[in-house]
Amino acid sequence: MAERDTYARTYARSTADPEGFWLEAASMVDWDVPPALALESSAAPLYAWFPDGRLNTSYNALDRHVAAGRGDADALIYDSAMLGVQRTYSYRELLAEVETFAGVLRGLGVEAGDRVIIYLPMIPEAVIAMLATARLGAVHSVVFGGFAPRELAARIDDAGPKVIVTASGGVEPKRRVEYLPAVAEALETAGHRVDAVVVAERKGFSSSRADFNGAGGASWQDWAELAAAAEPAGPVSVAAGDPLYILYTSGTTGSPKGVVRDNGSHAVAMAWSMSNIYGVGPGQVMWTASDVGWVVGHSYIVYAPLIAGAATVLYEGKPVGTPDAGAFWRVAAEHGVDVLFTAPTALRAIRKADPDAVEPGRYDLSRLRHLFSAGERLDPATLEWAGAALDVPVFDHWWQTETGWAICANPVGLDELPVKPGSPTVPVPGFTVRILDGAGAEVPPGMEGNIALRLPLPPGTLRTLWGSDERYRNAYLEVFEGYYATGDSGYLDEDGYLYVMGRTDDVINVSGHRLSTGAMEEAVGSHPAVAECAVIGVADPLKGQRPCAYVVLKSGAETDAAQLQRELVERVRSRIGAVADFKDVQVVDALPKTRSGKVLRKTMRQIADGVPHTVPSTIEDPAVIEALTPLLRPGGSRG
Repeated sequence: MAERDTYARTYARSTADPEGFWLEAASMVDWDVPPALALESSAAPLYAWFPDGRLNTSYNALDRHVAAGRGDADALIYDSAMLGVQRTYSYRELLAEVETFAGVLRGLGVEAGDRVIIYLPMIPEAVIAMLATARLGAVHSVVFGGFAPRELAARIDDAGPKVIVTASGGVEPKRRVEYLPAVAEALETAGHRVDAVVVAERKGFSSSRADFNGAGGASWQDWAELAAAAEPAGPVSVAAGDPLYILYTSGTTGSPKGVVRDNGSHAVAMAWSMSNIYGVGPGQVMWTASDVGWVVGHSYIVYAPLIAGAATVLYEGKPVGTPDAGAFWRVAAEHGVDVLFTAPTALRAIRKADPDAVEPGRYDLSRLRHLFSAGERLDPATLEWAGAALDVPVFDHWWQTETGWAICANPVGLDELPVKPGSPTVPVPGFTVRILDGAGAEVPPGMEGNIALRLPLPPGTLRTLWGSDERYRNAYLEVFEGYYATGDSGYLDEDGYLYVMGRTDDVINVSGHRLSTGAMEEAVGSHPAVAECAVIGVADPLKGQRPCAYVVLKSGAETDAAQLQRELVERVRSRIGAVADFKDVQVVDALPKTRSGKVLRKTMRQIADGVPHTVPSTIEDPAVIEALTPLLRPGGSRG
């Protein structure tokens, strides 16, 4: 099959000669000192890519495109559904803003290697602050806007920033979230002292910078005032292995776990992935409907599209409710989006509100070529719905905060491979995926086990954990010798397609049988009345664990609870077997999720088992878990 050969040849090259493959790919970015060496292995398993190279990431995202005569091309498209505001920055305009704010940071004493915490909503200042920090060779750590003060304080203490960049607040569909009181409380709580807080003032908030000046021992400064007096700063050349950013993983509890991304290998991976996975280049528009606080936002709102010379959309809004279930299609149509990337939870929310897919027909989506999804497993029912609604190919792909880009994907820049619902397709060139049993031995195709990635990981993946190489080793590299442990379970089929069934702790033991809750969710989610679902294993004195399903129905779905339960039980029985002992179904209004769209299955399971638990700071709406708790607790109704 000719289409498959291009991917197959590329993948074979990446595994047979990874050093040659990635040294060739390194030519996709501009270097101050081009690398002659691809991989430094002396500190294995802590490998380093392009150790002798030097560059600046901000230069690669902006300056080089202006120098190439593309300064007037669109770079950043800001669309606020909350405020009804749109603004497009050309590469030249965005470069001017970044140069200026880099000068602001330099004036506040920020130098190469210093850390800057960015605590901002989805506004252009977030992108500008990230690129300005990178321009100085400094290290940014973006904290999701609206995080509780305690969580922000923990990240301040761990990262040790010199400056915090924030705004008056964020705008939600039904409220405004004040940021400044949270920043002040975090500074008072943290042991680390920050020199300055830079505030981007926004209208409509009750507090202002003047109310907090001096709080936490910091000087509170106005963004606009500093920018007006700043000298633009040029790009600082850094070593390829120098850190670009720290990103704390969602759900962090206790001591924060900060993933470190370097400058050189990250830039190469971003450039390569845009061309080969997404098929996006100069003059095209990519919209990643995520948040800059998450890894998806770092990689595919900010860095990758700009490094590739494309235009990127920064959307301040929701998939539904701003104002309706057509919000995404309106943005895609108005800005001529070629490739859309979003989370399955967003698609399920749209499907729930618009099950008959009426809204896409109201907009001109003729430029939209592909829809990619990641962040959580894309269930086949939602994949099928989205494909029919948009009449474009829909691809699941799989990666982690730690990897920074896709482990498995349908690489449309190489080939558009056949879609297998439930699978994120095949390993991306550079990633060697293996399925291992508990002892670290490979299992045959079709058998579920631990998903592991053979070392060395390709460029763009985590370099280490901030402040602790040993913690990185213990958490990821010592579980299976010679491999990075993903913490996910799944299997490879005979064609090399991966099926990710969930976190390894989402495999439950029913009367001695190890069963995947992900497989059960696929069966439950295929019911035409079900918008989304979560299946968890709860403790059972006789069987060890038993599966319980929590189901959200589509808008307008009318079904008898008893009949629905019978139909779902039959679907699980027919696809998995009676061994699953699936009987319990509970219809709920909503599932508890993080702001990045992951369902809090672990927290649900802990509540159901009556064991101590901590609700992650990343939860989107605490009221959802509060409403669900009585149904989860032992003795609560489960069907």
